[in-house]
Amino acid sequence: MKRIQLSLLVALILCFVTKSFSQHRNIDIKNGFGLFGGITQFDIITDNFETTKGNGWVAGMSATVEIPHKWYNASYGMQLSENNFGIAGVSNLDFTTQELEYKVFTAQVLFLWHAKLAGSYLTFDFGPMLQYNSDLELKNEQQEQFLVTNYTALTAKEIEDISNFNANGVVGLTAGFSIIKFKAQYIYGFLNTLNALNSNNNIDMEDNNKFKGNQSMFAFSAMITF
Repeated sequence: MKRIQLSLLVALILCFVTKSFSQHRNIDIKNGFGLFGGITQFDIITDNFETTKGNGWVAGMSATVEIPHKWYNASYGMQLSENNFGIAGVSNLDFTTQELEYKVFTAQVLFLWHAKLAGSYLTFDFGPMLQYNSDLELKNEQQEQFLVTNYTALTAKEIEDISNFNANGVVGLTAGFSIIKFKAQYIYGFLNTLNALNSNNNIDMEDNNKFKGNQSMFAFSAMITF
């Protein structure tokens, strides 16, 4: 009798577990991996220099997790970019105003939430990003001794050593279908990109005016998902 009762109990448990797992199979869980590439527009927002936005490129990869019955998805990934921008300068030869062109390389790791505006076809993206970037690199070595506009002794070469780490905030939109999507992101740097210049003993702090600037970056890319 006890064996019969035990058998019935096991059968009931198996039926319950089987039914529970069969219900979970109705949930459409989608995990995707994507490769993307595109263009950037970079600038440093500062009162110290007169800057001009410049274009560059971005490429990276991301993994997306579809969270069932939620108003959002999540993704994480990394991207590399080479960015260009200009700073106004003055020639040390004829004192004419010229643009000093710089480039900076960035490596960024990000975690984003994607609010579903129209299912997975259109999402509003937001989240944090950690960044390592190179120093500034002056494209034209002949401009190294040019003076930076509004300064009497600060040269183009002296402002290359900027801070190499940043914490960014990201907002943007992603639109498209399961295979291809298009992304637009705005990336703002919360930390002072020019802070390293304040501790550079080789720079004469004119009028005791400290350097302060925040990274501003737009990224537009197309992504293929697998």
